[in-house]
Amino acid sequence: MGKATRGHRWKRIVDVSLGVISLVFAFPLMVLAAVLIKLEDRGPVFYRRRVVGPEGEFDAFKLRTMRVDADLLLQNNPQLAAEFLKNFKLKDDPRITLIGRLLRRWSLDELPQLFNVLKGQMSLVGPRMITRPELEKYGPHRDLLLSVKPGLTGYWQVGGRQEVSYEERVRMDVFYIQNWSLWLDFKILLKTVWKVLRREGAY
Repeated sequence: MGKATRGHRWKRIVDVSLGVISLVFAFPLMVLAAVLIKLEDRGPVFYRRRVVGPEGEFDAFKLRTMRVDADLLLQNNPQLAAEFLKNFKLKDDPRITLIGRLLRRWSLDELPQLFNVLKGQMSLVGPRMITRPELEKYGPHRDLLLSVKPGLTGYWQVGGRQEVSYEERVRMDVFYIQNWSLWLDFKILLKTVWKVLRREGAY
């Protein structure tokens, strides 16, 4: 068994072990968030984002933070649509609900992705979770990105989060994949906790 293979087996062991422990503590928060989301607008609690990974496309789960008519609102506003297509993010996003802003501020909307981690579709640490249209932004690094599982957190999240350009996000993802180690993963996990507690760069 090669060193890389052993390393990735240990990565999966860490994903499952920490994923289960995290889910135990996160479950009450998810239940509370679900109740608040439902009370705000009676809409669905979860949002499924269709993303890509080594085994193809899958649904990544998130707590819904946007209005139920979010897609329609984007379609009817060309200026917002153009800004979204540039970075696949909106800094002052009018589609986000009041509860959604609170969930995003503390990164609680990502907690359901722990189920994706346990299913083996994602890792606790990895490159950004992206949709198929975003693949073209990775250019020659497309296949490299698809060679590893996307992460619930990653090098980009602790190195800049929403404050860096899309090109810089791509560079960070490539750096992570090419320099991966278990030690790097642990450092990213520790920095993620610190970033979330300080509420840096989330919107």
